[in-house]
Amino acid sequence: MTGGEVSAVIVVVPVHNEEALLDRSLTALAAAVATAAGCGIRCAVRIVLDDCTDGSAAVAGVHPIPTMVLASARVGEARAQGIEAAKQELAGTAADRVWIANTDADSAVPPNWIVAQSHAAARGADVFVGTVRPDFADLSGPHRRHWLRTHSPGVPNGHVHGANLGVRASFYAAAGGFGALAEHEDVDLVDRCRLLGANICASDAAEVLTSGRFVGRTPGGYAGYLRAQAGLVGRRGIRSSPAY
Repeated sequence: MTGGEVSAVIVVVPVHNEEALLDRSLTALAAAVATAAGCGIRCAVRIVLDDCTDGSAAVAGVHPIPTMVLASARVGEARAQGIEAAKQELAGTAADRVWIANTDADSAVPPNWIVAQSHAAARGADVFVGTVRPDFADLSGPHRRHWLRTHSPGVPNGHVHGANLGVRASFYAAAGGFGALAEHEDVDLVDRCRLLGANICASDAAEVLTSGRFVGRTPGGYAGYLRAQAGLVGRRGIRSSPAY
């Protein structure tokens, strides 16, 4: 079940009231899918509109990507449902040859994102734990400098982010898939894969740009992390800007 090249990639983007950032996310994803196609990688992509009450559906409708609608308000379930739907498109492809790449609707993947995860799989990875970077336009100068001081390029920290996470479909199934959780569904899945002996690759080969907001769509998540970092900056005696 471990290692080996993949021939197809599932990409799922869960969306909960992200009309302001969704176009950026899907435009970047389209570039990554085109890059992958140029390398002979087949992609099955799904947008999952989960309990959206804003204009996210209209934004998604501009992009030629299959869309699903749920009302669970649980990102774990949205990811899981999107994966199951995309798997139907790849029926007949062995699970160990299918890769599942995950990102978020407030995030923009780089053009090499799918290719980088596929290369990691070919080198034996069963789980890809990628790095993310907050949009510096959302941070104050002191917070931005603090982030740069504590994140060294070329040294992935191994933190799990749903915005940049990949897993071999065979391990995904063996681990029971994403739980129907409102948050931390990404960490929960990786923990279960690790218990099964998955080969986990931590990499910054395809760093994902994500929102630098302090109030996210879940109680914690990356927004919660950034709030904590802002508090740390303040406690060190560095005055935060009013943008906080």
